[in-house]
Amino acid sequence: MNKKDKIESISIQSSDSILLALKHMDKIAKRLLLVFNKEYFISILSIGDIQRAILKGDNLDISISQILRHNIQLANPQESFEEIKGRMLKGRIECMPIVDDNNKLLDVYFWEDIFGEIQRKKGTCLNLPVVIMAGGKGTRLKPLTNVIPKPLIPIGEKTILEEIMDRFVDVGCHEFYLSVNYKAATIKHYLSELNNEAYDVSYFQEDKPLGTAGSMYLLKDKLNSTFFVSNCDIIIDQDLEDIYEYHKSNKNDITIVSALKHHTIPYGTIETGKNGVLKKLSEKPQITYQINTGVYILEPHVLNHIPEDDFYHITHLIEHIKKNNGKVGVFPISEGAWQDIGEWDEYLKYIGK
Repeated sequence: MNKKDKIESISIQSSDSILLALKHMDKIAKRLLLVFNKEYFISILSIGDIQRAILKGDNLDISISQILRHNIQLANPQESFEEIKGRMLKGRIECMPIVDDNNKLLDVYFWEDIFGEIQRKKGTCLNLPVVIMAGGKGTRLKPLTNVIPKPLIPIGEKTILEEIMDRFVDVGCHEFYLSVNYKAATIKHYLSELNNEAYDVSYFQEDKPLGTAGSMYLLKDKLNSTFFVSNCDIIIDQDLEDIYEYHKSNKNDITIVSALKHHTIPYGTIETGKNGVLKKLSEKPQITYQINTGVYILEPHVLNHIPEDDFYHITHLIEHIKKNNGKVGVFPISEGAWQDIGEWDEYLKYIGK
């Protein structure tokens, strides 16, 4: 794609809605858009801007002009390429618009064109334990999981498990606790043979199926700091440190990572009032709702609320904490930033990217 087409692909009008911007980001697999008012450059919109708006309670139908930042980094035509390059490198700026005094966009420098592919943030060291629930039978991926446990199903030269673990390693998390049951010996053997120094792996094993949280009672005396929990078939494309910062700044006991899911009703809908009087007609309306991705951050004290050796889902734990005046927060990510590769269609889509 040439630069002109690249700029056009990430451009959006300030009058467009937050929902439209979110969908556009997912469509082009980018987390940043250039915002215009007709032909005039206005600002840059990032996924972080949208997430902050959602957390604030803003409606997705409002225009993006209401959530734009005004302190963005811009370059002017008088700056040399070396000066702009230096600023981008120092601030790890994904793209630098060059704008004249009349708010006309003259050019855009993109990180990948100057420095190569964008790397995840370096220097981040959350150093938090990560619990991965890897004990299920993977029935949605049968018959493959009759032979290979779901965590070891390949994605390119890696396995699903490595793909998940490496995203945590990227932010300085090396201490992993794997809940295992089905084909546990196979998983342990694979990781021992892999001998990856980035993974410090411990196992805790349920003798019978205990749900999505029941086996974590075995960790009560082992975890004494904030920790991540992830299902073993979930991939999220989100800066994990942003989720952690949200969790801590809001003093949550549990943070759920949610994905915004969009669904179009394929019919015209009708709303009626008293005596069947028509109130509203909507042609193929779209509903946007948040779904549970299967990724969480927990404070260690919540482990004390998990019953011993009982079937117990993490949703039971969340409801219990909330009922007892604990604080449960929800951090939203876009639909395109979440993939459940534990079923065939999504798995094949992911490996075909």
